[in-house]
Amino acid sequence: MATERNSVDPVDDAVVRQFARAAMLAALMGASVLVSIPIPFSPVPITLQVLFVFLAGLVLGPVWGPISLLLYLTAGAAGAPVFAGMNSGLGILIGQTAGYLWSYPIAAALIGLIVHRGRALRDLRTVRLPILVGALLAGTIVIYGMGTAYMAWLLEMEAWEAIAAGALHFIPGELLKIAAAVAIVRSGRITPVRS
Repeated sequence: MATERNSVDPVDDAVVRQFARAAMLAALMGASVLVSIPIPFSPVPITLQVLFVFLAGLVLGPVWGPISLLLYLTAGAAGAPVFAGMNSGLGILIGQTAGYLWSYPIAAALIGLIVHRGRALRDLRTVRLPILVGALLAGTIVIYGMGTAYMAWLLEMEAWEAIAAGALHFIPGELLKIAAAVAIVRSGRITPVRS
């Protein structure tokens, strides 16, 4: 029996670095659910997840940011307790908060596209503040738009009920997360890895 030997091209260092950063951000997002505060009048708890969605789009950009969040969703679907309340499983990805979870990769892609103006990553310290804040606000609208729309459909709620239960009371916290994300990327401690 003959053995066939083929050579394998090495993976580009930039791809390895980006994948490592994507995996690290997915792990940090999973760890962030340790801070999960249930709200009695809403099926949506208070978490730090959206902060990591912001950072995925800002630091990893429009390609690797969504990949990071898809890694996070895959880990949760496979049984890792990375969803709010240390939950996991496919049921969460079709449950009451599924619209929020599925919006994360889309929001990260949008944030990355707005801030980086394409696939090439820019130095975030040079991006004007209104662009950073505008991108994060756009990502927030995607997250809460998809989250409340899906919740309204699933729970047969009126749109205003879903917005009241799943979005309005989160606004002050989201403004703080936007400020935190901007402060983190402006500090220069976390920088995009250019290909």
